[in-house]
Amino acid sequence: MRASLIQIAVDEDESVTSRRQRVASLVRDQAGADLVILPELWTTGAFAYEDFAREAEPLEGPTYEVMAKAASDAGVWLHAGSIPERDPEGPLYNTSLVFSPSGDLAAAYRKIHRFGFDKGEAVMMSAGRELVTVRLPGTTLGVATCYDLRFPELFRGLVDAGAETLVVPAGWPERRRSHWTLLAQARAVENQAFVLACGTAGTHARVPQAGHSIVVDPWGEVLAEAGAEEQVLTVDFDPGRVATTRELFPALKDRVL
Repeated sequence: MRASLIQIAVDEDESVTSRRQRVASLVRDQAGADLVILPELWTTGAFAYEDFAREAEPLEGPTYEVMAKAASDAGVWLHAGSIPERDPEGPLYNTSLVFSPSGDLAAAYRKIHRFGFDKGEAVMMSAGRELVTVRLPGTTLGVATCYDLRFPELFRGLVDAGAETLVVPAGWPERRRSHWTLLAQARAVENQAFVLACGTAGTHARVPQAGHSIVVDPWGEVLAEAGAEEQVLTVDFDPGRVATTRELFPALKDRVL
């Protein structure tokens, strides 16, 4: 399976509309990949709290429409990162969208763990409640977002639901980049699963971003890692290694809790 992680730089001087079109073009350029992944809140920037309400959109809003067409044009499974979603009843959510190669919505995931410690996202957005998996030919994706990476019980729940490849879009800050790498590898090792973690580059809301999108195999080995700038990280991986790893080292069978 070939995955392309598009590590987008969020430039505050670029309009959201322009960025949507630019990113759609980048997605189309990945025709031939099986899976394309975008970062968290790439339309606004994950730390641009003041933009969340202004740029919030319905689930089937402008980003949905542009990304659905890009997925269809490229013929890829597209995890389109996340958007600030405004529910018809009023609340905001940090919502990820996953599209099939036909451009149909395969899944939507509302982020469960909101970052901010009683400010920012933690008070501006509501928490999701549902774990989400998506069946692809050859593997099942488990969907999580950024701060979720710090909560291993969420990922164990995804594995219990059949996940073999854990996808984590993020807007992770540079000052905690070491945690990003460490936690991605930990989630891979403890769940004997692939982890595909796609971050943002650049600086938004005066917060430098970590970049360094990363792909980790079920043994915790780093298969590919991006640098700090905007780039496309493409890697070929064998989803069958999940079953092989779990058979050779059946640690999950020894779970007590």
